[in-house]
Formats: sequence, C-alpha cells, structure tokens
Amino acid sequence: MVRTDAHRLRPVAGDSAEVEGIKVVARVHKTLIWDNTRHTLRLRHSLREYFPAALEAFADLDAPDTLELLGRAADPDTAKRLSFNQIRGALARARRRDVDTRAAGIQAALRTEHLGRPPVVTAAYAATTRATIAILAALAEQITGLQGEVEAHFGRHPDAEIVLSQPGMGAVLGARVLAEFGDDPDRYVSAKARKNYAGTSPLTVASGRRRTVRARHVHNDRLLDALIAQAFVAMRVSPGARAYYQQQRARGSSHNAALRQLANRLVGILHGCLKTRTTYDETTAWAHHTTAAA
Repeated sequence: MVRTDAHRLRPVAGDSAEVEGIKVVARVHKTLIWDNTRHTLRLRHSLREYFPAALEAFADLDAPDTLELLGRAADPDTAKRLSFNQIRGALARARRRDVDTRAAGIQAALRTEHLGRPPVVTAAYAATTRATIAILAALAEQITGLQGEVEAHFGRHPDAEIVLSQPGMGAVLGARVLAEFGDDPDRYVSAKARKNYAGTSPLTVASGRRRTVRARHVHNDRLLDALIAQAFVAMRVSPGARAYYQQQRARGSSHNAALRQLANRLVGILHGCLKTRTTYDETTAWAHHTTAAA
C-alpha cells in the first residue's frame, strides 16, 4: 500500500509528548464520567423495580448525600426508619442549602407507601444497590482526582492560553479539544481540513442531478462531544456566538443543526488563532458575520 497508494495515505501527525500526555489523562477522565453515567442509569433502573420511593426522594442519584443515605438504607423498610437528624446530617456534609426543608421532604418521600416486592427479592436488589453505590463513590473520587491531573497537564502546554481564550472553553474542555486535535502545526493545511476532521462541517454528496448536504456521521466522538459542549456554553458568554446561532435558527435549522454549525464556526476561529498564535478577540472573530447580517 505504501509503495502503490502512498498518495492516499495521510502522514502521521507529529504531535508532541506533552499533548500525548494530555490525551491520556483527558480520555480516561471522560471515560470515567461516561462510566459514572452508566452506573447511575443502572441504579435508577434497579430502584424503579423495587424502591420507587427513593426516586421521589432523591433528584440526583450520584450526589454525595444520596449515595450516603442509600448506602445506609438500601431497602424501603430501612429507609423508612431513617431519622430526620440522620438525613439532615448527610445533607449538611454534602453542603446542601436549606437542609431542614430538604430533609423533611426526603423523609416524607421515603415513608410513602408503594407496592413492594417479596422480601427475598428486595434483599437481592438491595445488595446490588449497595454494590453500585460503592462503584459510584469510587468513580466520583477518581474523577475528581483525575480532573486535577487534566488541568495540570493542560496548563503546562504552550497552546493552553490560546485554547482557553476561546468562548465557552474551560480547562477540562480545552484539554479534550487540544488532545484530540493534537498540536502538530502542519497537520491541518486549512481551517476546512480541521473542520472536516472534527466532523462539524457538512458533507456534500452529489450524484448526477441529485445533490444532498448532511451531517458527517464518521467522526471522532470525543472531539465532537467536546466541541458541541463548547458551542452550547459559548452562546451564553459570547454575543457573536449567540447571534450566529440565532441566524441559523432563523434560517430554519433545528437546535442541534444550529449548534453544530456554531461549533463548526468556532473550530475555524480556533484554527485561525493557533495559526497566527493570537488569543481570541470577540470583534475580530465575528466582524464578518456582523457586517453580513447588517
């Protein structure tokens, strides 16, 4: 293949060791967050089967106070015996606000009568709940610890200042974007090439007289997830990003389509900033679109 079809192969990116280190910790950090979501959904499904009162009592199943109380009382009968002070203490340790009102509401919800399962089935479910809670507690601890590692590795990279200057970009999100794009300055020959790799640019398919434009389904899931999250936050902190999003909605685009187009525009802005080694400027980034709209 190298001898006969070398022109079809992309050169290996010359990313630095620093960005490779960021990629390692950023990917594992995101994977643990996904694992936390999966186990939370499994816990919700399990509670729905034998302990629906817990779903009414606790809004956030992976919150520290919820994990503490469910770990202490994983079955309906034990939960009904939780005292007001026990519930209030868990809320206080989790630094909740208005703990007295919350504690009273949780106690009332836990004492609500629901259809139950046979004792042996309830005991089996309670055992699985305690196991899931232990996993969620461990995941929460490791996610917090790895977040510090992500921020530390990212903060030492020379491109960190430029990436952080982008609207809607924080240290963790910036680390994910930089890690997935890489830092080889010659990898993307143009902003369009970077957009195509990100999966934010539309894909045009033409055959005969037929021409369709659709979203790219083959992409780096981790990168696109980070870019869409950035676009969502950017709408709240950048007037230019908000105006651009509203322009897309006015043209008939759905929320998701408009958000993807905004992410595509932000990728182009990031490419320009990295290419010229300059930080983000609101006026410069959106001047063209503001003039066109006027």
